[in-house]
Amino acid sequence: MPPDMLFLAALDGIAYGSLIFLVAVGLSLIFGVLGVLNVAHGSFYAIGAYVAASAVLAAAGMGLPTWLAFPLFLISAILVGVVVGGAVEALLLRRIYGKEEVLQLLVTFAVFMILEDAQKVIFGVRPLFANAPMNWLGTVEVFGIYYTNYQLILIPLVALAVLVGLRLFLRRTSFGRAIVAVTQDREAAMAMGINATSIYLFTFMIGASLAALGGALSSATTSLTPGIGSGMIVLSFAVAATAGLGRIEGAAVAALMIGLGRSAAVYFAPEFDVLIPYLIMVAVLLIKPEGLFTTLQTRKV
Repeated sequence: MPPDMLFLAALDGIAYGSLIFLVAVGLSLIFGVLGVLNVAHGSFYAIGAYVAASAVLAAAGMGLPTWLAFPLFLISAILVGVVVGGAVEALLLRRIYGKEEVLQLLVTFAVFMILEDAQKVIFGVRPLFANAPMNWLGTVEVFGIYYTNYQLILIPLVALAVLVGLRLFLRRTSFGRAIVAVTQDREAAMAMGINATSIYLFTFMIGASLAALGGALSSATTSLTPGIGSGMIVLSFAVAATAGLGRIEGAAVAALMIGLGRSAAVYFAPEFDVLIPYLIMVAVLLIKPEGLFTTLQTRKV
């Protein structure tokens, strides 16, 4: 096993795991607070990618500087989370809280299919690629291997900032503590004057924005085609199940495990690259069915 290929696989795995984490942590946050396994989460990733790529290409067409792509990524993610995510929560999901899990899965799956078709109508079916932000950041040589700064530094740093920022927000701010209170006991939190409806809406928009941010960052590294959301939501479920649903730090570790495993398979056994993430998930669940970082009878954000 050549050491340079092993090193390259590790770099790819960290970058890919960081992207999966951004999507999976939003999924875990929504489940941890709302208790809904949101199948439509992959659509927010896809829409975030399309909106960001369209914005970057439009900015380039107007002759604007390339660095503007990075604030556009953030704006696109927030826009998708607030507008699309907010509408989905307020118009549909709010009506199925507390219902049977099968009904919740069917409704969110229907939302996913609707949003998939909406993407084709709005953005078309032709591949969309906006790699200018990645080229603008250039490459760096690491142990004789050239790698893009975008994937080596930017994406992992964004994932780390999201992990730390989310923990600080939930533990050090009054609104974050209100979210944790609703997660642990909704009725008791409402009795203390906390508006659970607003907490649910805000939490869902945060989760959707994180998925859209993952899509926005990925838009510079890959060609966007219809169906990209379905692949990502399956991987995100694998990460969330491996870590334990609702576990934020666990999602980071599980995303890194699955990212590294998939990347190693791509380089050394490409016929298993799709299979490896799910083998890791199955192996973990057979040993610890509740996930690596979940304590029985508890659910935390």
